[in-house]
Amino acid sequence: MRKKELALAVIERLKQEYPDAGCSLEYNEAWKLLVSVRLAAQCTDARVNVVVEKLYEKFPDVDALAAAPVEEIEAIVHPCGLGNSKARDISACMKQLKEAYGGQVPDDFDALLALPGVGRKSANLIMGDVFGKPAIVTDTHCIRLCNRIGLVDGIKEPKKVEMALWKIVPPEEGNDLCHRFVLHGREVCTARTKPYCDKCCLADICKKNIWLMCASAAGR
Repeated sequence: MRKKELALAVIERLKQEYPDAGCSLEYNEAWKLLVSVRLAAQCTDARVNVVVEKLYEKFPDVDALAAAPVEEIEAIVHPCGLGNSKARDISACMKQLKEAYGGQVPDDFDALLALPGVGRKSANLIMGDVFGKPAIVTDTHCIRLCNRIGLVDGIKEPKKVEMALWKIVPPEEGNDLCHRFVLHGREVCTARTKPYCDKCCLADICKKNIWLMCASAAGR
């Protein structure tokens, strides 16, 4: 099966398996998703969702957070880890939003990348979830699953995986597909345990599982 055909098959099966896939970071304004995705680095989304409640109680909008001392931001976000660097990035990002965009989050990918603490993964998430534009978020789940399934071959660098997926995934499907990769990666195609191939909806088309079955058959 060619990679484009494989990608379409994966998309359709994961749609059926996870019809309501979406971002697990809770937010009701674009700037809050920017804050949450920065805090989510090396931290669970569930913990971020708890921590930001306290952050927004004290600093309820872009202006308030931009004016907040970094030390006060850090004191609240430290449970997410890397508190000092995350607090500095959040402070600088909110200042730039206030000064350059009137407190609004830009809907331009390059403009998002220019914000402090915002990388390609964060920018794609904003573009897809907030603005409904084509996006591919290459987090650890996406990279792991794409290599196992055979959508990419031995590529671990996030940007290279993203570029490879743009060639085979329809633009309108990329954002939701990546959310479904997260759910599938957490529940079935796990990183810290042996993948649960026996209950995987992709088992018969997954390169890793097909290889394992062939190896097992050869060893009999």
